Amino acid sequence: MTNTPTINTEPPEPAAYQTATVARGKNTIGRIALITAIVGFIFACVPGALIVGWILLPIAFILSLVSFFMKGKKKGLGIAALIISVVGTIVGVIVFMATVATAIDEAFGGGETTAVAPATDGEEAETPADDQGTRESPYPVGTTITQGDWDLTINSVTLDATDAIVAENMLNEAPSEGNQYLMVNATVTYNGEESEGSSPMVSIEYVTAGGNTINSYDNMVVAPESFDLMSPLYNGASTSGNFAFEVPTDTAGEGVLGVRATMLGDKVFVAVQ
Repeated sequence: MTNTPTINTEPPEPAAYQTATVARGKNTIGRIALITAIVGFIFACVPGALIVGWILLPIAFILSLVSFFMKGKKKGLGIAALIISVVGTIVGVIVFMATVATAIDEAFGGGETTAVAPATDGEEAETPADDQGTRESPYPVGTTITQGDWDLTINSVTLDATDAIVAENMLNEAPSEGNQYLMVNATVTYNGEESEGSSPMVSIEYVTAGGNTINSYDNMVVAPESFDLMSPLYNGASTSGNFAFEVPTDTAGEGVLGVRATMLGDKVFVAVQ
C-alpha cells in the first residue's frame, strides 16, 4: 500500500493571530528616566536645592513618556519614572510653599508672643497669667504685647467717640442707628535691625459680645490722629495713633479687641475697659 502524503488545504492563520515569543530588551531610556526622577525627587525635598529638583523632574517625566513608545522594550522602568516624577513635583511644591511661609514669617517677625501687664498703684509691671490673652480672659488695657521685632500697647479705649470722629472730617458720616464709634489708641515700637526700617503691620479688630468681628476699615471714617501704617520705623522708634470702629451701642463695653503686633503674629485679646 502506497502512503499518500497528507496535504493541509486549510489557509494559514492571519499574522495577527499567530503567536510568537518576542524577547523584550532593556529600556535604556526608561532606566535614565528612573535615575533622573529619583535624583530630582531627592533634590525637591531639600529647600536649598529645589531648583535642581525642578529641572530634573520635568526631564524625567519627558524621558518616561519617550520610553513608552520604544518598541520591544520593557515599560516597567518608564512607569516607575513617571510616577516618581509626578510625586516628586507635588512634594517639591509643598516644600516650596513651606519655605516661602517660613521666609515670610521670618521677614515679618511673627515670633513668640509675650505680654507685660501695665504697672498699677506704683507697683512694677508684671507678666500676666498664662490663661490671659484669650477672648474669655483678655489682657487689660495698657498691656504691652511683643511679637518678633514689634511691641504693641493698647493705651486707651474710648467707648463712645462718635462726636469726636464725626467732627474730625466733613466726609465722616454719623454711625448707623443703634451704633456708635469706638476709638482705640495704640503705640507700636520697632526693635528690629533693618537698615531701611520697617513699616508697622499691626492688626486691631473689635470682637462683639456675640462673636462678630469688626475691622477699622469696615467704615470709611478718618479717626482723629489716625494711626500711620505707611511710614517706616527704625530701631527703637515708636508711633502712636487711633483706630475707629462702628460698634453696637448696647454692648459696646462688652466686646474685646483682637490684636496682632505683626502680620503673622498670634492673635491675642485685650479688654476694652
